Amino acid sequence: MDNRVLEFSAVIRMTCSYRSTIGRDSSGLVTVAFDNSPKAVEISSLKEFDETASRLNLGIILSFSSKATPHDLVDGIEKSFDSPGTMPRLIIVEGLGVFAVGYSKPDADSLVGSLLEQRPYTDPPEPLRRTGRLEHRVVVVTGSAQGFGKGIAQELAREGAYVVVADLNGEAGGAFAAELDTSHGAGTAIFQKADVANLESVEQLVEAAVRSYGGIDMFIANAGVLKAGPIDQMDERSFDLVTNVNYKGFYICTKAVTPLLKLQHKYALSHFMDIIQINSKSGLEGSNKNFAYAGSKFGALGLVQSFALELAGHNIKVNAICPGNYYEGPLWADPKNGLFVQYLQAGKVPGAKTIEDVKQFYMAKVPMKRGCTPLDVTRAAMYIREQEYETGQAIPVTGGQVMLH
Repeated sequence: MDNRVLEFSAVIRMTCSYRSTIGRDSSGLVTVAFDNSPKAVEISSLKEFDETASRLNLGIILSFSSKATPHDLVDGIEKSFDSPGTMPRLIIVEGLGVFAVGYSKPDADSLVGSLLEQRPYTDPPEPLRRTGRLEHRVVVVTGSAQGFGKGIAQELAREGAYVVVADLNGEAGGAFAAELDTSHGAGTAIFQKADVANLESVEQLVEAAVRSYGGIDMFIANAGVLKAGPIDQMDERSFDLVTNVNYKGFYICTKAVTPLLKLQHKYALSHFMDIIQINSKSGLEGSNKNFAYAGSKFGALGLVQSFALELAGHNIKVNAICPGNYYEGPLWADPKNGLFVQYLQAGKVPGAKTIEDVKQFYMAKVPMKRGCTPLDVTRAAMYIREQEYETGQAIPVTGGQVMLH
């Protein structure tokens, strides 16, 4: 993706949402869809749009030359708000493509379709505004085709978020994004295949979010793997896998998304954003015969605190959530590779002879007498988003099993 698309998207979304760098007259986040198909690039090279806008009922169209700067776009957008006092609906940059500014994702997509197909614009059937505590915020959730990630994404969609489902499992991830659209309205979710241990892959994930929604407000680094076993049985390949996904993967996710978040802050100083690492109670205390996982989670908390210090000046909060055990999720309950099976085979639970023995052993450790659920984790994520005065924290959600000291 052309770097200008990243910056122009941040300019358009933040300026149209806040109307000025300092956050004056904020009326809610807009959605920006970008199209650089051959037809869109062809249209972007035309010189006259007034007649097209009038004939197709497209509202205000702003057009810029191929040499336009971000500040040119800011000036043009703010002048549009001042006179004629209307938000621009299409912003066309010569040779680059078309940016559509919508009150919702279906609205932005409908604008693009009207322009490319040369048909009059009509309001989409979906409501123009989403409702909830995450109204119109764009959230990326890695590892969200199943388990904690899937449950978190479902809860966030219920709160009005646009969700970018990211996972290595393309079939399950695509089906889940379609499910969210069906349950919460067209445009609620997109799927992007992503490997969190590969920087180029995560950069493509960020680009997909920008192309579809115009930006990212919350990045939840949830993807993780676990290989349990004592030191004399753990091979180097397994140790490297856990470290690369759980520790290095968080570094890669933060590295890939930070440039966009900094741009958003540049054009809206009052806009807060979040990077949240889904850690574990094993990041708060050692885990017997599970050193690879615990070590990767301990290390990730060091990254959380360090990134929090570095990025606070850009209104980017970096925090971790440390859940207890989600016994119903595939990480624990998978009949072949789940933790109940792994821990039984590793002899992690003294005297355990069955999977049920292992489960009861762990349930007995929790004062609240149940496992952690995606809703529990999502409530912590909502607290983090709404609390503008907190960064660099590791928030336990363990039912009292692990208490800070």
